[in-house]
Amino acid sequence: MTTDPFLTRALGFVLADVSRLMRRRFDDRAREIGLTRAQWRVMAQLRRREGINQTALAEIMEIEPISLGRHIDRLVEKDFVERRADPRDRRAWRLYLKPEAQPVLDRLRAISTANRKEVLQGIPIEESEALIDTLLKIKANLTALESSSPIGSPAGPKTEEEEQY
Repeated sequence: MTTDPFLTRALGFVLADVSRLMRRRFDDRAREIGLTRAQWRVMAQLRRREGINQTALAEIMEIEPISLGRHIDRLVEKDFVERRADPRDRRAWRLYLKPEAQPVLDRLRAISTANRKEVLQGIPIEESEALIDTLLKIKANLTALESSSPIGSPAGPKTEEEEQY
């Protein structure tokens, strides 16, 4: 195993690894209630953005609209999601969670809470909350950068510390 700090402490790699490991753990538990990763991701996004249209949801989830359509079809079959015509665009569908989805969403939340508790074991609450706060700041920075400068344009000279990321 390498000890090169660029490989072991690079923010992007660490975030990707932690995200992958947490998703895998969540997937194993969500499978017990009959949901695939794609399905629970759709439901989680709909919980946050109920009434969104399929095209916008596909963009947020970074998947092709046709793929999202298949996931939505399966969730409609399970009676968890419904499509409603968009009153402003007759070609578009708005997506809504049905009341039947609530017990599943509650179970997903319980899985998420248990997962978070396990992965943060041994880390004081103050540190875990500071971690979340820092990640939210990073997310805000990235969101601002995404909307203000085209990808590939330099953001200015980097310090030696920034170079490692």
